[in-house]
Amino acid sequence: MTRAIRFYETGGTDVLRFEEWDPGSPGEGWVRVRHTAIGLNFIDTYHRTGLYPLSLPSGLGLEAAGVVEAVGAGVTRWKTGDRIAYATGPVGAYCEVANLPADRIVAVPDSISDELAAAMMLKGMTAWYLLRRTRAVRKGETILFHAAAGGVGLLACQWARHLGAIVIGTVGSDAKAELARAHGCEHVIVYTKDNFVRRVREITGGAGVPVVYDSVGKATFDGSLDCLAPLGLMVSFGNASGPPPPVDLGMLALRGSLFITRPTLMTYVAREEDLQEAARALFEVVAAGAVKVEIHQRYALADAARAHQDIEARKTTGATVLIP
Repeated sequence: MTRAIRFYETGGTDVLRFEEWDPGSPGEGWVRVRHTAIGLNFIDTYHRTGLYPLSLPSGLGLEAAGVVEAVGAGVTRWKTGDRIAYATGPVGAYCEVANLPADRIVAVPDSISDELAAAMMLKGMTAWYLLRRTRAVRKGETILFHAAAGGVGLLACQWARHLGAIVIGTVGSDAKAELARAHGCEHVIVYTKDNFVRRVREITGGAGVPVVYDSVGKATFDGSLDCLAPLGLMVSFGNASGPPPPVDLGMLALRGSLFITRPTLMTYVAREEDLQEAARALFEVVAAGAVKVEIHQRYALADAARAHQDIEARKTTGATVLIP
């Protein structure tokens, strides 16, 4: 019998239970994986609180790395002992052993450690689709990325700089400002001290930016729209401060015929070939040193509740992993 974090009702961190759990044998087209490291992501808190509803009772977590222990019928690509990672579920990565669809996992190259793979898959592939698919960043243009010192932000800002963009990042403290500067941001705005809309306009000479990447949500939504140049794109991909308000389409016209999108990683890697491409691109930029992934926090799997408390209190920076 193995152990897992489970919850039976939505709510605060007190709903999380660390208990015995048997995943069973892998079915046809599935593999069984013993986890060596598990990624912590803000979306995990959305699942726990019910903002993104799950069928209960449920496990938690979308991302982990480990070793294949068994393969189900019909699986030919994977074998026992293969190092793999995944980041698109099924939900339940907070566990010692999991069964997974064989077409939802990727091979981890020798140049990437298990902890690194677990820490970067979801955040790194999110950066990939944001910067390469949702709105392909162009050399020489100036972009705005909120929460630049967060897990996705640190990776995305480095990647955007690698692509030749000038990155404006927002952060919540002077300490996080230094971190953002060291990870790709040419300009950093501490939003608790400065009006980020005014500063973006000053930095861009009044022009605004062609794209804003916003995972903060409610607190920054209107301001993000005000930072955009005419025909600019608002990419709202998270709700750290709460869900954004309903959108009045008329205000998009008044602000300069703006565009807005609410993308998800799950859509962008729904096809196996896209998942493999995303992972390949991520592993390449990390192996080349263009994007550095730094694990700043490690918690035992049994301490998942404390990890959630810290990420919700904005006490974490960079990547965080849970160790089974």
